[in-house]
Amino acid sequence: MDRITTDLLAEGSIMKGQVDRLLAKGINENLILRDITLSGFMTMDRLVRFIVQKVRDGVYNLSIIDNYDYIYEKVVLEKLAHELDLAFIDLDSLDMDYHLTAKVPLTQLQKHNIIPVFQDDMSITIAFHDPLNIEAEESIQRIFPKKIVKIALSTKKQIASYLHKIALKDSVKDLVKKIKDELNSISSIEEQQEASSILLLIDVVLKTCINSRGSDIHIEPTEKNCVVRSRIDGKLVETFIFEKEIYPPLASRLKLLANLDIAEKRKPQDGRFSTAVGSKEYDFRISTLPILYGESIVMRVLDKEKALVRLEDAGMDSVSYQKLIKGLEAPYGIILVTGPTGSGKTTTLYGALNELRNVEDKVITVEDPVEYRMNLIQQVQVNAKVGLSFADALRSILRQDPDKIMIGEIRDQETLEIAIKAALTGHMVISTLHTNDAISAIPRMADMGIEHYLISGALVAIQAQRLVRKICVHCKVEDVLSSSVLEELEGVFPEDSKFFKGTGCKECSDSGYMGREMICEVLTITDELSTLIAKGAGKDAMLAQAQKDGFIDIFQNGIQKALDGITSIEEILKVAKG
Repeated sequence: MDRITTDLLAEGSIMKGQVDRLLAKGINENLILRDITLSGFMTMDRLVRFIVQKVRDGVYNLSIIDNYDYIYEKVVLEKLAHELDLAFIDLDSLDMDYHLTAKVPLTQLQKHNIIPVFQDDMSITIAFHDPLNIEAEESIQRIFPKKIVKIALSTKKQIASYLHKIALKDSVKDLVKKIKDELNSISSIEEQQEASSILLLIDVVLKTCINSRGSDIHIEPTEKNCVVRSRIDGKLVETFIFEKEIYPPLASRLKLLANLDIAEKRKPQDGRFSTAVGSKEYDFRISTLPILYGESIVMRVLDKEKALVRLEDAGMDSVSYQKLIKGLEAPYGIILVTGPTGSGKTTTLYGALNELRNVEDKVITVEDPVEYRMNLIQQVQVNAKVGLSFADALRSILRQDPDKIMIGEIRDQETLEIAIKAALTGHMVISTLHTNDAISAIPRMADMGIEHYLISGALVAIQAQRLVRKICVHCKVEDVLSSSVLEELEGVFPEDSKFFKGTGCKECSDSGYMGREMICEVLTITDELSTLIAKGAGKDAMLAQAQKDGFIDIFQNGIQKALDGITSIEEILKVAKG
């Protein structure tokens, strides 16, 4: 049995009978404490107070909580800070002053797991993970002999994250120094923008973000710094921190690359550019937005190979794939892909286009913007400035004798009406719609003013999808579900099922996940379902009929992915539980 449970039993804080009952249920003895807190026998607050007291008495080291993923370090440290009359600092809420961190050698900071946070004329505040580390306190006092050292508490993960950023900052300090020297020696703005070292820095940023599997690169000026973040598996991660003075030439050079107006800083702008990163050619879609300290610049990384991804390779299970392909083979009708923003709908559309494109058929798309360029497909870019909306483009497309039409997104009633008419007059139309599940797309179309009989006549299939993170293969271990989760999911999967999770390692940056995959549901419109739609039946009646027809919902699809060991049950509950 684990140390804390043993100590709680010894002190009478929990009863032996409670433990015996849980053991009799087959609960792993190292997870007894988790179930005791979840079931309410002992509140988390009481448990945290117990741990803090033991840390203060020198019985426990703070690292003991690393063995318990359900005891949050932040909660323990906040309580400890309160008991010791110290400040608890959330480092992510600060605009860190990196000039201050440069005053202490990085090796010293890493050795003691500390970071200087701010200073005034009399004192310097240092964020510690372990406030009882006397050696670290003395070491800092020697570096700042004329200042009072004030100790604050921060989580180990946050301190390690900022130390990693400082190390990254150090790795490009020679390049940053070269940029500063170039900027100081060049007077005109035009020459500053042409400075070769800025191009080298852009190359380093792009290469680092792409190598770490980033899908978007965010460059944001703050009051004191210039922050570069990349979106990895749907989550933003800070990659670089530069001095504020690096931002203006960096922003101007990126705008020049994308043929944007570098003098215009008050209006949002959009553009794109292509460049080779390593041995591969990438497209970058760039967007600028005026913010308080400059412009926020976001670059979407468009990997041409991803446009040609097969739907099965994107994680689509064979049953759903066969249903969708059968729908795509229909001579006419409308197929919708639904889901929230960032759920991979566009990738699915391109995957479907990949299945459709051939020499015999004329395939035309209308997109805003055109993300990937594809052969054998005529792609139209929506341009609101010249009055070319989705609806206007669609009207013209129908005069171009198309066989298949792809609409990037149905945003309004007019576009939907034309799409439905096109589907009913012999064209195959595929598009996206923002709804949470497949069934919801039907009442949504009715709400947009389309008659039920038209919907039933045009619809062929609806796919709803989400993206779930895949467990990192390097740190994958079996997961033991708590009794409360097992109760919540009772009857959803067989009793002897095994689930997995990632513990976090260097390969996945301690997240436990690497890469993402689709979970989906495909609703095929059968004759019976079509009749219900035409009658304006409610969602419950339509869902009951769909289930009779063999419909498997997105949650069940996700559970199967968890049973197959691709993702964790925690990720499925977060992403797909209705």
